[in-house]
Amino acid sequence: MSDSEVFNILEKARTGTAISDEEGVLLYEKAPLGELARTANWIRSQKTDSSTVTYLVDRNINYTNVCTTSCKFCAFYRPPGHEESYVLSRDEIAEKIKELIEIGGTRILMQGGHHPELRLSWYTELLDWLRSSFPFIDLDCFSPSEIDNLCEVEKKDARFILRALRDAGLAGLPGGGGENLDPEVRDRVSPKKTSGKRWLEIMGIAHEVGLRTTSSMVIGFGESAHNRIRHFSMLRDRQNKSLQEYGSGFLAFISWPLQHEYTALGRQSRNRGVLGAGPSDYLRNLSMSRIFMNNFDHFQASWPTMGFDIAQLALHFGADDFGSTMMEENVVSQASGTTEVRARIQDIRGNIEQAGYKYKQRNSAYEIVG
Repeated sequence: MSDSEVFNILEKARTGTAISDEEGVLLYEKAPLGELARTANWIRSQKTDSSTVTYLVDRNINYTNVCTTSCKFCAFYRPPGHEESYVLSRDEIAEKIKELIEIGGTRILMQGGHHPELRLSWYTELLDWLRSSFPFIDLDCFSPSEIDNLCEVEKKDARFILRALRDAGLAGLPGGGGENLDPEVRDRVSPKKTSGKRWLEIMGIAHEVGLRTTSSMVIGFGESAHNRIRHFSMLRDRQNKSLQEYGSGFLAFISWPLQHEYTALGRQSRNRGVLGAGPSDYLRNLSMSRIFMNNFDHFQASWPTMGFDIAQLALHFGADDFGSTMMEENVVSQASGTTEVRARIQDIRGNIEQAGYKYKQRNSAYEIVG
């Protein structure tokens, strides 16, 4: 691929025109990282305030670790009946939310495993209680794979489930469980989990019924540039359909490297030296996501997996958001001994300023609140 071909594709992307999958693969494999950064950052400046980086004050709550999917890259889940399995009580959840409110938090992101026994009524009653007990806290809960599991438990379709959850107080679906949507990767690392096609279908229904959503990606399964571009392309196609049909779609995209040291996937000898992704790979993927997914506005840096220094760099590779305080995280952190899991508000603000930007606090809808 010649320098002129790289330049032409990057210029095409700068015009706001969607580049093809083939062009995306060529850029991913051949374009200099610095050129990708410059293009991604320029596109970011056309989508958002180029002088400002946003952040969110929230808390992750993992309401259960019971799961029947047995993903090879997960160290968090426990099978039903395991001595370490749990389902949080309302008192335990309330205590976590009170701690969030004390620091000015605005959202809980609640996710868990694929529990085979929790019924729809358990979820709707929980949401109704949360809405009445903590009316000023946004409820972004239950990833598409959890919704799919609930469909199986209840023998109901996703539209019925999502409407019931929405009516009980659910505001949005987090983008968890996306990993890589390309079946070539997904069938290898999580064959029992919701397919990429089904994940996108559930997100489309969420858009239809008025729920806000985000999207995500995990890199470092030993996948190719083609697999990564395919993931971007599937998200871009879903976004186009949702925007055209419902006037809304994914609010943001978040990517991070696989944390694998303590997982079954990481312990397999054939995967030694193959899994995971370093800073350069992460930044290339971030900048390519901003360039390829031209119908997305917001891209988030991943300080929990990359650390603050690389997260600062990410703000110059297309990211306009620094993520959240989190306060607590159990899924990614249990897969690695090196993962940060919480940050103080002043840590986030300080890192944004050190990167050369002004900070502004947002809510789940990417509206500025402070």
